[in-house]
Amino acid sequence: MLTSSASASAVPRVRQGRARALCAAGGALAAALAWTVEVPLLGVQLNVRFGAGHVQAIAIGQVTGVAAAASLLGWLLLTLIERRTPRARLAWTATALAALAASLALPLATATTGSAVAGLIALHLAVGAAVIPAMARTARPS
Repeated sequence: MLTSSASASAVPRVRQGRARALCAAGGALAAALAWTVEVPLLGVQLNVRFGAGHVQAIAIGQVTGVAAAASLLGWLLLTLIERRTPRARLAWTATALAALAASLALPLATATTGSAVAGLIALHLAVGAAVIPAMARTARPS
């Protein structure tokens, strides 16, 4: 049988895990919604070219998969930061914002048109806006 202190400490972890899982799902959903507005509704062609390779169109599956993977990596990073520093929320938020800023280099370097650059940057920002504040709220405060 669980004691009250054991059950009390387990409940916040379960809620925290559930909240973080929802953050990751929210990031994928934000990416899917942004892609849906940009590509089918606005007609933006999200095309990229890596080096001298051929032009590739970015599909919704790629967008949601990468957003989910990035969100899950953010969760992992937050967990590691929480174990190593008492100011996890601040450290994670700063790191996540730096990672978001660095991720913007990819659309700038690979998109084939100005509208593709704008669309891909909007996708990155949509995922960041959904995940960063929500995941930060689950972190231990400073």
